[in-house]
Amino acid sequence: MSQRMVTSKNKPTKYWIVLLVLPVIWLLFNAGIVTAESAKHYTDLEFAPPPEIVLPPFERFELENGMVVYLMEDRELPLVSGTALIRTGDRWEPGNQTGLGQILGQVLRTGGTTLHSPNELNELLERRAASVETSIDTTSASASFSALSQDLNEVFGLFAEVIRTPAFAPEQIELAKSQQSGAIARRNDSPSAIASREFQKLIYGENSPYARTIEYETLSNISRSDVVQFYQRYFHPNNMILGIVGDFEKAEMRRLIEQKLGDWKPGPTISKNIAELSPTAQAQQGGVFFVERPQLTQSTIQIGHLGGELNSPDYPALSVLNGVLNGFGGRLFNQVRSREGLAYSVYGVWSPRYDYPGMFIAGGQTRSEATVPFIQSVFREIERIRTEPITAEELQYAKDTTLNSFIFNFADPSQTLSRLMRYEYYGYPEDFIFQYRRGVENTTIEDVQRVAQKYLNPNQLVTLVVGNPMEINPPLSSLTPDNQVTSIDVTIPEPSRS
Repeated sequence: MSQRMVTSKNKPTKYWIVLLVLPVIWLLFNAGIVTAESAKHYTDLEFAPPPEIVLPPFERFELENGMVVYLMEDRELPLVSGTALIRTGDRWEPGNQTGLGQILGQVLRTGGTTLHSPNELNELLERRAASVETSIDTTSASASFSALSQDLNEVFGLFAEVIRTPAFAPEQIELAKSQQSGAIARRNDSPSAIASREFQKLIYGENSPYARTIEYETLSNISRSDVVQFYQRYFHPNNMILGIVGDFEKAEMRRLIEQKLGDWKPGPTISKNIAELSPTAQAQQGGVFFVERPQLTQSTIQIGHLGGELNSPDYPALSVLNGVLNGFGGRLFNQVRSREGLAYSVYGVWSPRYDYPGMFIAGGQTRSEATVPFIQSVFREIERIRTEPITAEELQYAKDTTLNSFIFNFADPSQTLSRLMRYEYYGYPEDFIFQYRRGVENTTIEDVQRVAQKYLNPNQLVTLVVGNPMEINPPLSSLTPDNQVTSIDVTIPEPSRS
């Protein structure tokens, strides 16, 4: 029986029909999928209810010497990390020794200990892929460690050495001062850095501990004995909160802490060493200020005034106000950037602090010729949120984004522990973050308008521009009734030749 070979020439008509119809069906099917999965506008996005957050179990106790300790087990990885918060900060350094706190924070670790030189300490930690780090910022000092759980005893011993018996090697202090000198020389390289630094001076005052800057002269006033005295004033167990999280047994960890830190004598005068904070007042009451940088092709702008603290009962409503103004879908982004095309970036944020007033700060970057229209547009949006109620959609969107970002405060146990420690450090209630969440949930349209009218004060807004005066047109003087613009000289004072 013979078989006929099937070729493209002798295939039946039915074959060709199927061959043509199948691609059409495939296209129609996928077109439906593409339509269903096309990107939504941000206003059409729906957020699932944020999950309930439960604090991991933790233990808090005090050593006999007054050190407060938090322990939180986390067995997910064979790692242990810890942080000690020390009640100090560079706001308590003498004004003529600005930079003392930062040098102490660096050399506390890099200067070695009385038992191990800086190089020995580095080698011991590197051999175990571990770390011990120290720093001092405006309101606190911190010392931290991280290690594999199998190396916990050795690394925690080195951590205890660093905070108890630092050597402050003289050559490391000189190295730290040299690095700070290099930072002074480079501090005008970035327009954003200039704007941030000078704006803080305008708000807090140039001699305020929240705005003063390190100069060659203040560095030259710092000696090794000053560093040692600053350390001795604040680094005592009864002025410290220690938190440890990771792969350990609580009982064993407690014994290790007692062994390494339990015999550390408390500071008898520690309460007298913590000076009362002076009231903070706004230095400049409005006005336009300018830093001339003729090489720039765009302007960096900051607008704002003195703000508040986190413990304000209006902080949740102010957070919702932030959500209305900022981000994709925020008023500033939509109006100033998208509709008017006046900005590369734009923001306006109520930014509080734990125990001193923060700032309300708006700003962004724009091309030079758009500088004045940008500032005017930001002012209009500030005035609009004060005078016009936000919509129900804006309220819901701002609350949803705020509450959905809330869960990232608890992404891992170390973040949760850090938050608990900071609340105790600043005297906040343990459940502060949950009070804040309930406050956001209960915020109304009327609340947002009330806090906008109460806390955003256009008459107090200070405007600072860093840019090229030849390219800014209309000029900045057109922003003020008296055409007054105050120039700021950012020339770096030369070091003394003594």
